Amino acid sequence: MGDYVVVLEAPIIVRDVETSEDAINVAVSKVAKALNKEKLDFVRVEIGYSQCPVCGAHFESAFVIGSVGLVGMYLTIKVYNAQTVEHAERIAKAVIGKALKKVPLKVYEIRELTEEEDGNGLELGD
Repeated sequence: MGDYVVVLEAPIIVRDVETSEDAINVAVSKVAKALNKEKLDFVRVEIGYSQCPVCGAHFESAFVIGSVGLVGMYLTIKVYNAQTVEHAERIAKAVIGKALKKVPLKVYEIRELTEEEDGNGLELGD
């Protein structure tokens, strides 16, 4: 059994926004509301970053076209007592997917939990 930090990427679509800043604010609010509704306030929500293919600079993953925004987000959850890395991935996707229905979730990173990171998370009983 192992303890893991699972970071999932999620594309969030928002409507009626004018700027990327507006899109980010609406997307964060939308995701936080969905997670809180399922009592998943321990999931950390962060804005994703993209890399410019020309210059290599990083920028926030928020794009607005015609008042519709697409915001890339990272959702981080701690999973305790998972049998394997794949098991931790399935647990994270199931838990977060319950709150964010119809949002495709992709693994960005999975790593073993260190002692400094220990704390709030999802623990499975034996």
